[in-house]
Formats: sequence, C-alpha cells, structure tokens
Amino acid sequence: MPIEISRPLVLAGAGNMGGALLKGWLAGGLDARLVRALDPAPPEPMRALLASHGIACQMSLAPSGAPPAAIVLAVKPQIMDAVAPTVAPLAGPDTVVLSVAAGRTIASLATHFAPGTAIVRSIPNTPAAVGRGITVAIANAAVTPAQRALCDGLLAAVGEVAWVEQERLIDAATAVSGSGPAYVFLLAECLAEAGRKVGLAPGLAAQLARATVSGSGELLRQSDLPPATLRQNVTSPNGTTAAALAVLMGANGLQKLLDEAVAAAEARARELAV
Repeated sequence: MPIEISRPLVLAGAGNMGGALLKGWLAGGLDARLVRALDPAPPEPMRALLASHGIACQMSLAPSGAPPAAIVLAVKPQIMDAVAPTVAPLAGPDTVVLSVAAGRTIASLATHFAPGTAIVRSIPNTPAAVGRGITVAIANAAVTPAQRALCDGLLAAVGEVAWVEQERLIDAATAVSGSGPAYVFLLAECLAEAGRKVGLAPGLAAQLARATVSGSGELLRQSDLPPATLRQNVTSPNGTTAAALAVLMGANGLQKLLDEAVAAAEARARELAV
C-alpha cells in the first residue's frame, strides 16, 4: 500500500537503515518531494539514490512551512543525543517521531521533544536491506491510531511489522529478531565448516551451506506449515537427518544453546538501554 502523506517526512540519518527505509518508501510510491533528508556524510549508494529522486541531503534543517507528518530517527544510538535536539524544533503538535535506533528508550527520546510528543520506538533487523526484515515497535500514549498506521506503513516498506504493548519486550525482540540474523549467518558458517571436515572442498561446502540456509528460509516464508512440521517432513525414520537431529535436539543441543544465547542478548540489551 502506498504511503500517503500530505506533509513532509524528515529522515534524520541516511546510512544503512535509513537508506533501506527510504528505498522502500520511494519504491512504494512516496512522493520524493515530501522527503527532507538530514545527514552530513551519506554513503555513496545513498547519495546516488537521493540524487536520482531529486532529494537534497542537508546538514541541518530549519522549520519551514507545515510541520512534518513524521520525523524518522535513523541515526546511531551513540549520536542520538546530538541529533535529536537539532530536529526537535521541526516537530509540530501532530508530528510523530519514529526511532529505529537500538537501545534508545521512549523516555530518553522524549527528553528531546516537547511534552506530549507522539513517539514510536522500533527495532528493525538487517534483512530490511533487501526488503525482508521484521520490525518490532511500541507506541507511547500520545500516538494516535492514524499516526500508528503511518508508522506501520513506513516500517512495512522494508518487511513485516509487529507491535508490542510493553516496552520491556523490545529487549526480548532485539535478542530474537534484531540479533537473530547473526545467529543464522553463524549457522551457515558452521554448516560449511562441518561439510569441509567430512571431505567437501571449502568452496563447495560454503555453496551448499549458503544455498541450504537461504533456500530453507524461503521455504519457511512461503509455507503455512509450522517449522516443526517442515522439519518432520525432511526427516525419515532412522535416516540420515534423524541421526543428525538426535545430536542437535539432545539435552545439550541447539535449543539449549539458543536459550542461553537469547537470554544473554536480552540481558545485554537491558544493560545498554538508555
């Protein structure tokens, strides 16, 4: 569904995630004339994207005309306290602030804006770069249904969107979907290494692992079946897959490792949240 707004949209931060979002918005039909981009040094691919749509990327923005419908904060968490105050004067009473910065709580974001500002905190993941991400979001009490719908549309431009009602669950989501791509990439690494150890040439082992992980992910995406059923469909009784799963599903197998990994990531997310 096209993103339909009649007022400007400010994008603060034109790096990897900001660029992915903008690419998705433009592909979805957003009028490029409404975009106000703010970044002192966007990467070259982003420069080309902005130039191709006639969007100027500026170092600062001054209030001019109607307040923006949304201000999207796509900067690194460590520079948020420097950037947010520069865009706060742009916000009007009907502006929603959408943050995609990891670890920045709604309370910390609110310190930079007028009391009662509508704020949405979200955590996307890196597959957003290819339009296959998933973002978990939470809105503060000031966000209206229309503003939530707008933010949902902005985030859906790069993949699926899920909303939670308790901010603490953002840390849990960070541990599962935010950090999750790294777990999957590690699986591909380990599978390739295991293949090498049983005699496959390194290049072939890497090719098989990459294609298997990406293909299985696509099958999972397209199928209505739960993962457990898909797993069972691959597994013949007493066959090769069953032998491997007996190891992976043992007492000290994959589930135990992932339980520990996700718990560690969630704990660290809580420590880093400000």
